[in-house]
Amino acid sequence: MRIPAHSVCTAIRDDIVAGVYERGSRLTEELLARRYGVSRVPVREALRTLEAEGFVVTRRHAGACVAEPTEQEASDLLEMRMLLEPLGAARAAQRRTEAHLKVLRGLVRLGQERARRGNSEDLRSLGGWFHETLAQASGSPALTSTLAQLRHKIAWMYAVEAPANPVESWAEHGGIVDAVARGDSERARAITALHTERATSAHRLRFPGRPAAAERTDRVRTSQHPVNMPSLRH
Repeated sequence: MRIPAHSVCTAIRDDIVAGVYERGSRLTEELLARRYGVSRVPVREALRTLEAEGFVVTRRHAGACVAEPTEQEASDLLEMRMLLEPLGAARAAQRRTEAHLKVLRGLVRLGQERARRGNSEDLRSLGGWFHETLAQASGSPALTSTLAQLRHKIAWMYAVEAPANPVESWAEHGGIVDAVARGDSERARAITALHTERATSAHRLRFPGRPAAAERTDRVRTSQHPVNMPSLRH
């Protein structure tokens, strides 16, 4: 496997998220350089970046190792996302471009069509693209970067159950886009807050031997402003 040096960080991060490297396992520069077909210099730089992001820790006498986040740390990530996703949607309503709207509407059409047909294979990736584009539409590089890191870490720490009602879930996506298109930041924030809260309840910790994992998400749920969801179907 040979990849460009500038992509080493992304490749290692993706492999950590995918479980190629177990939590707590050592990450030696030599082995990583051999795996990705690069010198040790970009590997060293990548490990520094991943340590700053919380995927890697440096331990005395062991060197770089995959981090072992606690349940509380994992719970905090969901709570942070529940606060930042609605903020991003509100900013998107103020700063989105026509190009952003075109992409968002296209993703909603695809998602709604596949949800109605019961084709759930691509819904998760479509949902990921939707939220990435929504974050980019916020016009805030810092917020976009923070949300991207949260998504990576949450995907690493949690398994996510498919929504019980994907049609309703994609109706919420459509409602967010409608609010963003109208420039209604408060409604965009409210619908996104409800949508994120519902999605949070479907997350289950991947860590073995954690009996409270299934209950963890309940502790990070917060009350949100009521939203008249039937209106999203218009």
